[in-house]
Amino acid sequence: MPRLRLDFAYDGRDFHGWAAQPGLRTVEQELQEALCMVLRADSLALTVAGRTDAGVHATGSVCHVDVDQAAWDAVPGRSDRTPEEALVVRLAGVLPVDLVVHRVQGVGADFDARFSALRRHYRYLLWDRTEHVDPRLRGLVVRHRRELDVEAMDAAARRLEGLNDFAAFCKRREGATTVRTLEHFAWSRRTDGVIEGTVVADAFCHSMVRALVGGVVPVGEGRREVGWPREVLEGRERIGAVTVMPAHGLTLEQVDYPPADQWAARQAEARSTRDALA
Repeated sequence: MPRLRLDFAYDGRDFHGWAAQPGLRTVEQELQEALCMVLRADSLALTVAGRTDAGVHATGSVCHVDVDQAAWDAVPGRSDRTPEEALVVRLAGVLPVDLVVHRVQGVGADFDARFSALRRHYRYLLWDRTEHVDPRLRGLVVRHRRELDVEAMDAAARRLEGLNDFAAFCKRREGATTVRTLEHFAWSRRTDGVIEGTVVADAFCHSMVRALVGGVVPVGEGRREVGWPREVLEGRERIGAVTVMPAHGLTLEQVDYPPADQWAARQAEARSTRDALA
């Protein structure tokens, strides 16, 4: 069965996250139904690089799916398009306006959208000015009613980088590790006044990004010292002082993968259990 990589984007405001849930509108459900319609399949299993929460957006998400060979060959119909090009066009005709597949690529069976990934890039946007944010950005930017010290937030964020147990910033899941490598965590103010946080890691736990943001916002407000988020991290326990920030400020922007000849090795590495930190 051919394996396909799909690069896609969505406006998360009207979705209850990625994962299919009975009675709720999700990204997985919409994409799955569209693929089944175009490929005339009864069911298809999608594997995604990042399972975003309800309300979170994506501009560069990735998933893979295995499809029937005959159905794949039939996608172009009478057109002279390749199956990859034809599937993008045909999906555009059946997907809702808040979900777009940008690219389809045939890949080998050793590609796994989740486990072959090297890292995920997220962005979080905040607005702390007294005037109203540009209304075109209101679905992407979280309004904060206290002025924030961006330099202090950045200094606090940098102290969280590296290989650590992020249990204090995750919702625990049975049997899942909370050890992650946070490669980059930084804050800056854009020329339009919006405060932008960039968060890059090999992988993320449930609600980890929004909790990391919630960990440095009190520093920006002046209520906590720059070293406080690091102290919370080392405690390895969730505390009420760390707020999980609103979902609509968060966007999954990019997923990085190694060259094709390294997909299998990366997948094996990612699947192996991370040893607990000493």
